[in-house]
Amino acid sequence: MMTRRIGLSLGADLCWPVCYEEILERWAPQLEIGGEQVRFEVSRLDIEPFDLKQACPYDVVLDRLTHWYHTSREWIKKSVVMDDLYVLNNPWTLQSMEKQTTYCAMMDLGLPVPDTWMLPPKEYEPVPDLEHTLERYAKLFDLEEVGAKVGYPHFMKPYDGGAWVAVTRIENPEQLKTAYDNSGRRIMHLQQAIEPFDLFVRCLGIGPDVRFIRYDPTAPLHERYQTDTDFLTSEEKSLLRDMTLTINSFFGWDFNSCEVIRKDGVFYPIDFANACPDSQVTSLHYHFPWLVKTMLQWSIFCAATNRPMRTNLDWHRYHAIRDEKLTYRESLSAYADIARQNFDFDQFEEFRRSHLGGLDEVTWTYFGEPRAKEVIRAKVETLFPDDEHDEFTELFWEHIQAWRRNESS
Repeated sequence: MMTRRIGLSLGADLCWPVCYEEILERWAPQLEIGGEQVRFEVSRLDIEPFDLKQACPYDVVLDRLTHWYHTSREWIKKSVVMDDLYVLNNPWTLQSMEKQTTYCAMMDLGLPVPDTWMLPPKEYEPVPDLEHTLERYAKLFDLEEVGAKVGYPHFMKPYDGGAWVAVTRIENPEQLKTAYDNSGRRIMHLQQAIEPFDLFVRCLGIGPDVRFIRYDPTAPLHERYQTDTDFLTSEEKSLLRDMTLTINSFFGWDFNSCEVIRKDGVFYPIDFANACPDSQVTSLHYHFPWLVKTMLQWSIFCAATNRPMRTNLDWHRYHAIRDEKLTYRESLSAYADIARQNFDFDQFEEFRRSHLGGLDEVTWTYFGEPRAKEVIRAKVETLFPDDEHDEFTELFWEHIQAWRRNESS
C-alpha cells in the first residue's frame, strides 16, 4: 500500500480545511494507480526552523500562507527545488507577479484589460541617496492631466494589493488629489472604471475546473456571492472559462479567481492576481461545497499521479499565438488549449471518472449533517456579533442545503 501525503499550509482559514480533512477521512479512498494501491493522508504544516536539507514529507501542498509568511514560502520553495514537491500555487510567481505584472502580461496577449496608469508614490521611505535620486530623475507631473487621460470615473488602488485595501472610486480631480495625498508610500494604479456595467462575475478556477459566480460588489460581504447559476449563455461561459484557464496557466496558478465585468457585451478582466482567493463559507456559502469537493478532486489527482511541478513557465507558446494576429476569440481559444494541456485536462477527466465518483455522495451527505453546521457556526462566531450567530449560521446553512437540493435534482 502506497501512501500519498497532502499538506495544508494555512493562515486564518478555518472552515474549508476542516471540511476538506473530514470529508477525506470519511471517504478514505484507496485507488489503484499503476498497479499499486494508493491511500491518502492530510496534515497541516507548522511554522518552525528547518534544515535546508531536511526531507519534505509531502507529495502535494495546498498553500494559503506564502503571501504573508516568508518562512513558509521559503520552505515550500526549497521543497519544490530539492524534493519535487507539487504545490498549489507556484510560489515564485506568487512572490513576483503582482497585479501590475499580470495586467501587463494579459494586455500583451490581447485581453481587454481596462486602461491603467501607474503613479509614483506620494511619499518615500527615507533612505540614503533618496534626495539626490529624486532631484535628478523624479519628474514633476500634472496629476489632473493624468486623471483626465485615464478618464472619470476611475479607481485608485495599490499596484500589488488585494482584498480591496486602499481602493478608492474617483469621480473628479478633487477626489483624485485627495486620494493621492492620502496614499502615502503606496505605489498606486489609476484604472478606468467600466461603467455602467450589467454583470460582474467572479470566475473561481481550481485546476482545469472553473465556477462562475455572479457577484455584487455593493452588497455586504455575506451577500456579494449570488446563488443563481443560470446567468450566462453557453458562449459566455466558454469565453470566461478560456479566459480564466489562460490566466491561471500562464502564471502557474492552480487556484485563482478572475473578476470580470460585462459592458456592452464585452467582458473586461479587472482583477485576476488572486492566487489566494476567498474560500470562506461566510462569503461563498452556496458555492462552498463545490470549492471543497473540487479542491479534493484536484489535489488527490495531483498526489496520486505524482504530477510534476511547472517550475518554468512557457510564455513563449502564448506569445507565438499572439504573433499570429488572430481574432481575440481565436487567440483566447488557442491560449486556453495550452492551459488545458498544462492542467492535464483529458487525464484529469479520465481520473475523475475512474476514481473520484464516490466523492460526490460523501460530500453531499457531509454537508447535510450536524457536523457541517458546527463548522459553519465556528466560522460565523469569528466574524459576527454574538447576537447574530444563530441568524447567520442558519442563513449559510440554508444556502448549502439549497446546493444539496440542486445537486440531487
